[in-house]
Amino acid sequence: MDRFETKSFALMPGQRVEATILSHHPWGVLAEITGHEDDGLSASIDMIEQFASRTSSHEELLALFPPVGSRVDAVVQQVNQWLPPVSVRLGIRASDLATSTWSCDFCGERTTLSPGGDALVLDARSNNGPGSCSIVVHRHCLAERIRPENVGERARALELGERDWGSPPLG
Repeated sequence: MDRFETKSFALMPGQRVEATILSHHPWGVLAEITGHEDDGLSASIDMIEQFASRTSSHEELLALFPPVGSRVDAVVQQVNQWLPPVSVRLGIRASDLATSTWSCDFCGERTTLSPGGDALVLDARSNNGPGSCSIVVHRHCLAERIRPENVGERARALELGERDWGSPPLG
């Protein structure tokens, strides 16, 4: 089975990337993620969503658009792998670059995607064909939803990404 989204699995919400600005649009910019130029994905930065509430005029907002051809530091906010081409939503706010957060898809509260944070990113795929989605959750929200008798998976959900793999498992 040909899966169009396979190359995009290297990208996940909360990951820092570098991007080159390709074009300006009324809502924001299209960009190309460094290292993923040939992966068949589309990247964008929604400047209105990120900056409109902080600016007092449309001209002030337009002044914040990075110039075409410039390189920017960004953080992956979402990876949409539902239909081709894969689209990646990037954030460039200083606050996102410092600590990226997103709403937990289980409880709705904010969870921290940045390294050291409390978020896990789940990739949901099917054997029936291509297309997938990413689900962002608090690690404790996931652990609480795993059957209590499945102690091993509940424990792994709580330590995934936290464990020093040179050491024995916790507990």
